[in-house]
Amino acid sequence: MTGDITTYIESFDSEPGYLDWAAFGPLSPNVRSEVHADAELLGTGRRSSVDLVNEHVDQSRDHAASVLGVPAEQIVIQPSTSHGLQQAIYGLSGTLLLSRAEYPALTIAAARAEAALGTMRAGWLDPENGFMTPDAVRDALTDEVTAIAVSLVDFRTGYRVDLSALRDVIGDRLLIVDAIQGLGIVDADYGAADVVCANGYKWLRAGRGTGVAAYSPRAVDRLTPVLSGYAGVADGLPVDEVPEPSRDARAFIVSKADSLAAARLGSALHEIHEVGVATIAAAVEARATRVIEIADENAISVITPRESERRAGIVTLAPEPQDAAPLAAALANAGVTITPRGGTIRVSAHAGTDDESLALFAATLSAYVASRAW
Repeated sequence: MTGDITTYIESFDSEPGYLDWAAFGPLSPNVRSEVHADAELLGTGRRSSVDLVNEHVDQSRDHAASVLGVPAEQIVIQPSTSHGLQQAIYGLSGTLLLSRAEYPALTIAAARAEAALGTMRAGWLDPENGFMTPDAVRDALTDEVTAIAVSLVDFRTGYRVDLSALRDVIGDRLLIVDAIQGLGIVDADYGAADVVCANGYKWLRAGRGTGVAAYSPRAVDRLTPVLSGYAGVADGLPVDEVPEPSRDARAFIVSKADSLAAARLGSALHEIHEVGVATIAAAVEARATRVIEIADENAISVITPRESERRAGIVTLAPEPQDAAPLAAALANAGVTITPRGGTIRVSAHAGTDDESLALFAATLSAYVASRAW
């Protein structure tokens, strides 16, 4: 769907200077209203009220399916991105190809699964700049590789992978994607992946506990549901028996979903569906481009790719080593919220980031550069 983005943008009410959406997304007004309404319903103790709130689980699955562009039966609600990724990685056999520079949700899960189970091996890559390009993946493929794990958008550099191109390179191997830095703001071909996991507490503005995962039929067929719990069976609560896991995405859940978290997730995803991911992605791209322009105007290096199709909302600055900490402090003192890490400064603007915030960011950079000249 492609709708009017004006109302969506007007719903952003965080304080000016907030440029840290890749770390945490302040909850949207609709999500906050949903929390209050559902908490009141659960406070009554009425079965009808409890059932009404529980319906949010299926509703959030439907909204996630519409945003991801996959069937709802492939979707399960998880507590976090890590829960969904661990379900996939612990269920693998063969070699999993991934970068050492990936977010720890992937690297730690791979190392723990290899050590504990002995059914899979982590095949570590050190791609140039940490970018998991199709060429880097192609060069590392062997007959033993059964799956590839990547972040849709790299948390350090903002590099965005091309899921369709990766699919062409890897053939019918499993493609596992951590999409937390892209879901809702990147118009990607999620159907090219076999496992897509994300959380709503960043760009979706839904708060923590709002994880979602999609498992394709190929993933269901090839992954062993090692961490499958009582909620992962086909026919309700299993009493006096231990049935096999369900032969669909439900196999990859441990317990029933948190209905309050599902309500927050569903509310956030519904907002995105009403506007359209492509429309939101264009607005995010415009803000990211402006961040890059401001960095260029102040002669501060940017390590995020310049090509719009190779980035999303994250722009990472790489000032001179002696400037990294003082510049980060100057931004914080000016009321600009960013993430400093390892000598870099990660700036992440959303569709609703206003001109005042970008102007404050620009003024602070300019003032710092001017003071350094003395």
